[in-house]
Amino acid sequence: MESFIFYIAGRTALARFRQAQLEEGKVKERRPFLASECTELPKAEKWRRQIIGEISKKVAQIQNAGLGEFRIRDLNDEINKLLREKGHWEVRIKELGGPDYGYMCCQSEPLPDLFSSCVVEILFFL
Repeated sequence: MESFIFYIAGRTALARFRQAQLEEGKVKERRPFLASECTELPKAEKWRRQIIGEISKKVAQIQNAGLGEFRIRDLNDEINKLLREKGHWEVRIKELGGPDYGYMCCQSEPLPDLFSSCVVEILFFL
């Protein structure tokens, strides 16, 4: 019975601590699951920059020669997922009136007709 009372008291203390942090603004804001949930342009650009940072860290990790095949595949999948998410944020930024990052990065020569019908893009960072 004493452990149950301690658990309840501990939980309420944690809840009070969490509430105090929320009121002081010390809790880190989490990136929304869907880019469409974001309604402010500066925050959308912040989340895009955060994703770019995560991508660069993972690209640096995948270039380690000592990694096993399965870890390389996992990192590659994570990088591709982040690149897809970055694209969603770029679309959202454009919807909010920000710059068109998709247009900025694709100003090189167009792809030959051989590759124009590709639907799925999988990148390998080896």
